[in-house]
Amino acid sequence: MCNRVVTLAAVCAALLIMFLVGARTARVEAQEGQAPGAGFAAIPGLKGGQDIFGPYEAVPNWPRPMSESLPGHENWTYSVSMDVFAESPNRVLIASKGELPLIAKRPQSTWLPQLGPGLQFPVFRLPLRQAGGAIPNGDELDQPGNGRPGIDWRWEHSILVVNAEGKIVEDWTQWDKMWVRPHDVEISPYDPQKHVWIVDAEGHGVYKFTNDGKKLLLTLGTPRVAGDDDTHFRRPTFLAFMDANTMYLADGYDNTRVIKYDMNGKKLLQWGQKGTTPNEKRPGYWNNVHGIAVDPTTRRVYVNDRANSRVQVFDENGKYLDEWNFGPRPPMDIHSFVVTSDRKLWAADQGTHKILGYDLAGHFLYSWGSWGEYPGGMWGVHGLATDQEGNFYVAEVNNGRVQKYRPRKGANPAFLVGKPWKGVW
Repeated sequence: MCNRVVTLAAVCAALLIMFLVGARTARVEAQEGQAPGAGFAAIPGLKGGQDIFGPYEAVPNWPRPMSESLPGHENWTYSVSMDVFAESPNRVLIASKGELPLIAKRPQSTWLPQLGPGLQFPVFRLPLRQAGGAIPNGDELDQPGNGRPGIDWRWEHSILVVNAEGKIVEDWTQWDKMWVRPHDVEISPYDPQKHVWIVDAEGHGVYKFTNDGKKLLLTLGTPRVAGDDDTHFRRPTFLAFMDANTMYLADGYDNTRVIKYDMNGKKLLQWGQKGTTPNEKRPGYWNNVHGIAVDPTTRRVYVNDRANSRVQVFDENGKYLDEWNFGPRPPMDIHSFVVTSDRKLWAADQGTHKILGYDLAGHFLYSWGSWGEYPGGMWGVHGLATDQEGNFYVAEVNNGRVQKYRPRKGANPAFLVGKPWKGVW
């Protein structure tokens, strides 16, 4: 009896091994027809190369030099670029901190023993200039700063519009004196009139303009006056639109709340509490609300709890639903993120200089990016956008520029940042 039991067990074990081997063989055979690299390479089947820029290639010399569009700008260039929004491939809005002097030629390295042994500047391969280093911060524009106004920076052309070729086709200089730090520029996809919304962080205001920028239609907050009541903000950061009559404001760097409005600026509700530093774990508490996005299909709101290294997920009325962590801080430092029509969340990490992709349950999918001032390198990506053709745009605060990326031929669509949500235009 015992021998029969042992024999039966052996036969079962042998059958199980044969099944597992056969299943493994079937899986391998099923993959033999796929292109090499399918599953994790941005361009399946590519021989050589690497995913330095992921599924994209940087569009060279975009935008074009300021001097090609603006008279008297031969010695000036783009400054700290806070955000970018593509209304279309041929109309891209840029929000920045004015202009910087153009450095036409990289200087030779100079030894600086007075600062320390072995130190020199510039350092080989490293960026030459941190774009915001000479510009006074926020509401200090009227105060002496590290840089010299008119020499090291100019507070001009903070809002620009460029076309598909990268030429400046509109400048909103009539509003230059109003801005303190234009931080976010948006158009609701559900607005047939395509009004332009601009969030001014240190100006403590949110502004709604006609599409051409000629008329200011609505102001939320009290300009240049900080506060935390219904008529004041304290350094708000980003807007997101849920539908034709609902938007959410992250307020912000100093205040710790999300505010829900209708499109006429009527406050509907708010939520959020100030957390403890450095590692707040409680839902609905945060230390820096720097970024917000929505999924209109589920009506979920995604909040960038930046200082706590996490995204918190809420329903449309502020009920906590979920969260996930972006990784250790440092090096991680998520500036902003977007939820696009592919129903993925794409985040810009200033700490690792990468673009990160997640599904909306928080599962990590893919990342790409490298640090540098060369075309395609990134330093301080603060704003993200895509257009209807699949081009991808980043606004960089430290490099002081906007870059345009176009999909590489043969790119796996799953690796591309999704196109904008379809709306009424």
